[in-house]
Amino acid sequence: MDRGRGRMLPLLALHAASEYYRLPWKPPVTAGLLAANTLIYLRPAFLRNIIPPIDEVWFNAHLILKHRDLKRFFLSAFYHVGEPHLVCNMMSLLWKGIQLETSMGSVEFASMVAALLGMSQGITLVLAKSLLLFFDYERPYYSEYAVGFSGVLFAMKVVLNSQSENYTDFLGILIVPTHYVAWAELILIQLLVPGVSFLGHLGGILAGILYLRLNGTYSGAAPLSLLFRGISTALRWPMRIGRNMFRSPTRRIFGRWRSQACTYDNSGLSSICEMLGSNRNDNGFSPRRLHRSHELHLDELRSRRIHRFGR
Repeated sequence: MDRGRGRMLPLLALHAASEYYRLPWKPPVTAGLLAANTLIYLRPAFLRNIIPPIDEVWFNAHLILKHRDLKRFFLSAFYHVGEPHLVCNMMSLLWKGIQLETSMGSVEFASMVAALLGMSQGITLVLAKSLLLFFDYERPYYSEYAVGFSGVLFAMKVVLNSQSENYTDFLGILIVPTHYVAWAELILIQLLVPGVSFLGHLGGILAGILYLRLNGTYSGAAPLSLLFRGISTALRWPMRIGRNMFRSPTRRIFGRWRSQACTYDNSGLSSICEMLGSNRNDNGFSPRRLHRSHELHLDELRSRRIHRFGR
């Protein structure tokens, strides 16, 4: 398949870099999602043994239920059929992800994306199976093949616009309440691009509504948030240990050293403070030493120095 690579991806990279450059805080989860989707689309040679080809991950309700294929269920959202498909979704992800991650925090945002991914794919699967059972709609929905991140993006749009009381001028055609824009986009995209997955987009909208309902009724921290926060803490723990191990109260200056208790520039060959006679590792936090240092007058410090250096 000729995907016409190389024309639009540099523009996506340039736009993403410029957006992140102007941000005081760089949302890491959004950047990771952009990189993951792009790498999966490109499938570089060194990752081809890890990333399966698109033919193995198409979202197909019949194959997922028949073979219990979780690979198709989860991975199909990260695959795209061409550069226009990828770039359009990634530009939308960049805009929505930056706003949501900045307001929610990275841990909450990551848990929300994971939940929306599972719910949107699950709702799409239930819808396809229900249409088959109740209306015998097998060919249009139950057996169709689809990929793309747009289901999650529709869910993110619902979450992002849920608290808005504004109105949106929708492509100059009509003015709708902002929290209903996702529904307008669902209908318009289906009219303009008939080949897109209607159930996938609808499943995303319903997933966003379900997420908001569940989030509103559950007062505690979401289980996925706790999981991601625990993973983040576990990853930072070794770095903290390493910093504490190599942290010292002593400060070296070009072969000489100072400490919090001794501010004199001492020779690096000596471990004794040349002014106070204290040890290099003495951090000066002992109450007894602090009290004693306050009792030392200038004359006594001068006499100690004269006694030590003989002048």
